[in-house]
Amino acid sequence: MNAPASATDTLRTALAGLLAGLPPKQAAQAVDRLIANYRGRTPTHAPVLRDRSDVAAYAAYRMPATFEAVCAALDAFADAVPEWTPASHVDIGGGTGAATWAVSATWDGERPVTVLDWAEPALALGREIAATNPALKSAEWHRSRIGAALTIESTDLVTISYVLGELTEADRTVVVDAAAAAAQAVVIIEPGTPDGYTRVIDARDRLIAAGFRIAAPCPHSAACPIVPGEDWCHFSARVSRSSLHRQVKGGSLPYEDEKFSYVAAARFPVAPVPTRVVRKPQIRKGQVLLDLCGPDESLHRETVTKRHGPLYKAARDTEWGDGWPPPEST
Repeated sequence: MNAPASATDTLRTALAGLLAGLPPKQAAQAVDRLIANYRGRTPTHAPVLRDRSDVAAYAAYRMPATFEAVCAALDAFADAVPEWTPASHVDIGGGTGAATWAVSATWDGERPVTVLDWAEPALALGREIAATNPALKSAEWHRSRIGAALTIESTDLVTISYVLGELTEADRTVVVDAAAAAAQAVVIIEPGTPDGYTRVIDARDRLIAAGFRIAAPCPHSAACPIVPGEDWCHFSARVSRSSLHRQVKGGSLPYEDEKFSYVAAARFPVAPVPTRVVRKPQIRKGQVLLDLCGPDESLHRETVTKRHGPLYKAARDTEWGDGWPPPEST
């Protein structure tokens, strides 16, 4: 569940240029402050990203992780709609545009792209970064309140990534309903926390009520089988750590894992996977344990052993978030 290397490298090169001239200590301090603000309550009328230095530091720190998480969600969605390519895209609360990069990495070619966000410094920097990506050079960046006053032009695809947690409950409802009214497909990504999952499930319910079919991660459009408060559905995307990541977080690993929850839904027919691997597979001697979400609204564990022949090898190669069984074995 990783983005194409070329897209990731292009984005990283663009982000590295943002920090030129910004002292590393200042960048790290800006990120620390912004993380603290994002963990608190953010009033929808007051952008947290105040100026270019704020945006540059936070984009360099957070944009790669957001990009990888959105790519993973879009990849699962694309698998469920293999004949479909979005002809247009609106990114709500898109900030510096990580989701627009992820869409262009998932589906080749140019398309009309509109990014809506309240923070003008984020939009300006997003426009600057996008100029390095041929597929995004014509993208439009518009300042817009993300809440009750939101208006969205009709479009094929709407993405809403790491936004709902910054809104009041009333504004979350308005934003999801506006996306459903405007788009043929909606993909929503939130942090992979219990609260993030709750927001995703609430959005999922609203999309289903609006006539959408769930394409991913769920194998069905029925009720989620997870008991609220006992567990939550989330996945993981691997992110290479930059020097700024190491300054802020410390540690020696060259990567970190971004946990995220998501839902992808469409108004047109979809082909979700038979079952989804919802936990990291446990590989033991001669067997692989897979925790699966199935089409019958159930969570169950499947044990694949050497006796299963090629399926056993496939199970050893299967990752958290993958569909199961692999298409070639069905």
